Amino acid sequence: MPRAVVTGAAGFLGSHLCDRLLGEGWEVLALDSLLTGQAANLDATLENDRFVFRRQDVTHHLHVEGAVDWVLHLASPASPTDYLNHPIHTLKVGALGTLNALGLAKAKGGGLLLTSTSEVYGDPLVHPQPESYWGNVNPIGPRGVYDEAKRYAEAMVMAYHRAHDVPVKIVRIFNTYGPRMRRDDGRAVPTFIDHALRDQPIPVHGDGSQTRSLCYVDDLIEGIWRLLGSDLVGEPINLGNPEEVKVLDLARTVVSLAGSRSEIVFAERPVDDPEVRCPDISRARTTLGWEPRVGLSEGLERTIAWAREAWLLG
Repeated sequence: MPRAVVTGAAGFLGSHLCDRLLGEGWEVLALDSLLTGQAANLDATLENDRFVFRRQDVTHHLHVEGAVDWVLHLASPASPTDYLNHPIHTLKVGALGTLNALGLAKAKGGGLLLTSTSEVYGDPLVHPQPESYWGNVNPIGPRGVYDEAKRYAEAMVMAYHRAHDVPVKIVRIFNTYGPRMRRDDGRAVPTFIDHALRDQPIPVHGDGSQTRSLCYVDDLIEGIWRLLGSDLVGEPINLGNPEEVKVLDLARTVVSLAGSRSEIVFAERPVDDPEVRCPDISRARTTLGWEPRVGLSEGLERTIAWAREAWLLG
């Protein structure tokens, strides 16, 4: 029976990935400091006898008894609200946390999968963004703590691969949404849904013409699972939805699907807010046979239904 250590396991993506691994018959040791993760995301998972949760800050040494086949390193503040509130810890998780995760994988003779981000491309000058694009990142801007933490993590992962032959996989995740996002996450989808369900004004940055590509969480987890089982090693791979949507159109869609009376209001753009964001998923299509299946309206409907119960009734 394969065994995984999942860092950031109580987060939005981490908890869904734990569910998938358990569903595939794996044993899972879940680690999370709960700085931004939510223990409630794992309530149902704790009932599985192949699942163990341990509260752990990955910037400290990781000691794990027994065999480990894969370390899946998801730990990091991931929303602008979180990494702007925790800038130093974000950098430490990207540096020390990745070092500790790699050290564990090396000691156990296992592999490491790093969840990186589309933010390594910064405010891109190439569109859509292929894995070969090196990015346009402001290293001293407020968002640089997250962007550069992930870029450093990728460099460290490849150094361990080249120097120590640790099998590594790097997934660059584009905007993903779905159940278990925090209502105070700060990202567009949970913010728009939260305000829409309460008929409050929905804030759109700038004029809303900037674009995002939004991937439903089930599709994203499927892509990670296929990457984990693939022969692809040492090459980053984009996972996301290549269909772009303007932020203003996204807000209008959420209002409509939620049956909301919310008005849309305009706010100042954050510093270094990307103008466009869209993945080139050619590599994922070719090597994994993967592409997103859940359309935006369907995914938003599922997320709104979950949020209505979890946030308003929970």
